[in-house]
Amino acid sequence: MFGRLAFVKRIKSPNGTYNLWNKTAPSKVLPEQATRFLSRTSSFKAFPKDNYVRSFRNMYSTTVAKSKEEGLKVVLVNGGPSAGKKVGIWLFGSAAWVFSMVLLGGVTRLTRSGLSMTDWKFTGSLPPLSDHDWLREFDKYKNSPEYKRVNKGMSIEDFKFIYWMEYAHRMWGRALGVMFALPFSYFLRKGYITVRLGMRLSALFGLGAGQGLIGWWMVKSGLEEPASEYAQPRVSPYRLAAHLTSAFAIYCGLFWTGLSVVMPEPPAESVAWVRGAAKVKRLALPVSVLVAITAVSGAFVAGNDAGHAYNTFPKMGDTWIPEDVFDMKPLIRNFFENTSTVQLDHRILATATLISIGTLWWSTRKLDIHPAVKSLIGSTMGMAGLQVTLGISTLLSYVPVSLGTAHQAGALTLLTLMILLNHTVRRPSMSLLKSLPQVAKIT
Repeated sequence: MFGRLAFVKRIKSPNGTYNLWNKTAPSKVLPEQATRFLSRTSSFKAFPKDNYVRSFRNMYSTTVAKSKEEGLKVVLVNGGPSAGKKVGIWLFGSAAWVFSMVLLGGVTRLTRSGLSMTDWKFTGSLPPLSDHDWLREFDKYKNSPEYKRVNKGMSIEDFKFIYWMEYAHRMWGRALGVMFALPFSYFLRKGYITVRLGMRLSALFGLGAGQGLIGWWMVKSGLEEPASEYAQPRVSPYRLAAHLTSAFAIYCGLFWTGLSVVMPEPPAESVAWVRGAAKVKRLALPVSVLVAITAVSGAFVAGNDAGHAYNTFPKMGDTWIPEDVFDMKPLIRNFFENTSTVQLDHRILATATLISIGTLWWSTRKLDIHPAVKSLIGSTMGMAGLQVTLGISTLLSYVPVSLGTAHQAGALTLLTLMILLNHTVRRPSMSLLKSLPQVAKIT
């Protein structure tokens, strides 16, 4: 894009500085995009003697330095509002795809389909297409601990159901990689993606590619013989938590980046509203961390099948705290492997999350803040109440697939609202702040 800046030369002005002008080449002129870039960036208007624009790196660092000095917003997409809209739609679409992947993964786990495929290829493979192929896959499954201890005598028709569930989950993830990579390459070729955005999206793509490896690493743990002859085969709760946490991180990264593209400045119509948003942010950040920790603790509940124990509420059986919560040694293992402790932790964290979001709503209800922020806090409060209700209903109903999936979707929805709230109350650029009135005009 900036390769043609070699035609830019220094012309000495009367005040002793060297201004940049476009010296027309025999067959080419300065590109329109570079002209707009130079016109917007005052740091390129004048340079001292013997200073040259040597590379894109020099130009980028100078621009960022000047932007920080003047408090200008950092633009993530080149090409104007139209390009920003296209990139934003693509990022939100990718985030929605990850959301659906999390739900499909939850259904796969709740239907006990995750261990039906006993091998893995990075590029994937065709499903069984003939009776002979199905029998071969079924024979592989018959050698797994899950078949021997849980599903012995399963019919091939039942096997086909759990196989298709796991196959769909894997292929949906691979399709997401293609759906992300192709538009990414297109937008790079069009010059829409800035260096800052490109680095962020490349990191997210790499994390997404690693998700397949993490998923197989998780499944492989469930194909090993359990330590006890009475234990049911299941994946490692640590690996399940790593797989789910990684998916949540990818989703949050895509959603936050999409918001930054389509909304480079937060909604701010007065200095008073900016001050109110700053107060909300101080409360919203720790609440967001608590929401994320609670979601991760849910992964350990799933990994230990803790939802199938103590299906009573508010007590756990006949007591408030089971006697075996600290039976494992060393003590730290109880918080990740002890069924009683894991469920107790999740109950405490969920209750703390509801109270903290309620406190956030109560503390900010009289603040002078943007109506959109006030509405968002109210929506978050409502979603937190719904999520706790879903969790209790799932527990009391012995974790049916429908409620379990809804509860997992609720966790990600609540996290989405917290991300949106934090993005909405971030500090505006200094240039926007200087242009705001002290008090918003009420119409």
